[in-house]
Amino acid sequence: MPKLIPAKKRIDVSPGESVRIIRELQSLSQTQLSSLCGIPQTTISSIETGRVNLGVERAKVLATSLHCHPAVLVFPGWQLESAA
Repeated sequence: MPKLIPAKKRIDVSPGESVRIIRELQSLSQTQLSSLCGIPQTTISSIETGRVNLGVERAKVLATSLHCHPAVLVFPGWQLESAA
């Protein structure tokens, strides 16, 4: 069986960018996501552009609405090797 080689990291993604990417992959507008999670659309916009920190509590609320684990949003670029 051939040894798997991990893909090369091409870009760094911020937590706000990960929210935007996952939201767009689900074809949701900021307004639609706001309706699902109760976070104002202006706050979602500010998170996505990096003007407001995501934070753990907001990550939990957004992750529930986006059907993903909060860690996907909070630590988008985390890799096991970098944790050592």
